[in-house]
Amino acid sequence: MDSEPPKWLISTLKVVSVPPRCCYRLKELARSDYPLIAQEGWLPLIVTTVACATMLRLSHYWAAIPLAIALVLLFLLFRDPRRTVPAVPLGIVSPVDGTVMSVETTPMGILDREAVRFIIKVNSLGAYTARSPTGGLIMDLHEQNTLGVRLRGQEGLWVRTDAGDDVVLVFRGSRLVGRPRAMVGYGERIGQGQRVAYLRLPDYAEVYLPVRVRNKVEPGQKVCAGSDILAELLHDEPANTA
Repeated sequence: MDSEPPKWLISTLKVVSVPPRCCYRLKELARSDYPLIAQEGWLPLIVTTVACATMLRLSHYWAAIPLAIALVLLFLLFRDPRRTVPAVPLGIVSPVDGTVMSVETTPMGILDREAVRFIIKVNSLGAYTARSPTGGLIMDLHEQNTLGVRLRGQEGLWVRTDAGDDVVLVFRGSRLVGRPRAMVGYGERIGQGQRVAYLRLPDYAEVYLPVRVRNKVEPGQKVCAGSDILAELLHDEPANTA
C-alpha cells in the first residue's frame, strides 16, 4: 500500500493551494531513479516557492523578485537530469559535470600504487549528483586499511570491477558546505553511471585508474556526468596513458 506524503509537505503546499494529490506526485518523483531535482533540494525549493508566492499574494512584488531569482538558482543547483550511459563495458564515465584539468600518471595513488589520475573541475551549476565511473563492488577503504592497503587523502568511493580493476573517486574542496553525501554503501554492487552521492559543491573530482588504460579526453575538455567516457580499461593491449 502506498504511503502518504509527509505532513509538513502537505501543510506547506496548502499555503499556495496545491492539492494533496500533487504533493503525492512530488514525493513519488523524488523517489524515482531520475527525479529531475535531487532530494536534498526539495525542501529549500518548496520553502522558497511558498515565500515567493506569499509575497506575490500580498502584492510585495519587489520582495518577490530576489526570491524568484533564488528559486531559479536553487533549481540550477539541485537539478538531477537524466543521463544516457554509453554502451562501453570497459569504459570509465565522468562522475561529474565539469572540465578536465589534467590527466597524469602518479607514482602514488589513493591505494599506494601507481595510477592514472584524472582531475576534473566541478561545474557548480551542473548535475547535483555524482555518478559511479564504473560498475562493480563497493570496497571499504577503512576496512582495507587493516589489511595493508593505506588510504592516502580523504574519503572516497572505491569500486572493484568484476575483472579486478580498482577505480577510486575522491572529491577536493572547501568543507564549509559539508562532505558529499553517499547514496550507496559498502558491499553493494553498483552499475556504471549509477547515481552514488550528492555533491554539495566540491571544487574538484579526482578519478584514479589502473595504468593500463586508453585515455579518451584531453585537458580543457568539458565532460558530462554519467555519459562522457574518460578512458577505457585495457586487459589485452599494452598500456597507453599518453
